[in-house]
Amino acid sequence: MDMHPGEEVIYSGHPSWRSIKAFYASGLAIGLVVGILWWLIISPLGAVVVFAVIAAGTIGIGLLKRIFTVYTITSDRLSIQRGGLSKRVEQTRIDRVQNVSTSQSAFDRLFKVGTVDFDTAGADGGNLRFAGVDDPPAVAAAIDKAQRLHTEQLQRSGGANDGL
Repeated sequence: MDMHPGEEVIYSGHPSWRSIKAFYASGLAIGLVVGILWWLIISPLGAVVVFAVIAAGTIGIGLLKRIFTVYTITSDRLSIQRGGLSKRVEQTRIDRVQNVSTSQSAFDRLFKVGTVDFDTAGADGGNLRFAGVDDPPAVAAAIDKAQRLHTEQLQRSGGANDGL
């Protein structure tokens, strides 16, 4: 993300590995089932190799999903960037964020992850969501800090707003 002059990064992160635990569990379960079937039908040694390949593929894909999702909060903007080869970026000005809510299921609380939803002003009803972040209340607090910094910057500059 290209930074504006005077823009300060308040938070930057990726989804936690714990947030895609269901993806990992299902991939490993599929590997186990395929491995057992391979063991019974074809060969025990091949079953171990098949399970190892499926497990490694699941872990690799999960890692890539996490690495190629970047959540950023700056003193001017809120941004979600997704993708490796092709990229998709969603962003809004920090002063357009109206409401911030966090949610954690019982399972999420156990793994200390959650989702932070940002309601933004505008007719398009654009909302951004940081899914699977560590410590959702800290991310919500980062928005509060970013909004305060943004207000201070506007006051110092005489109310000028560069926008996006």
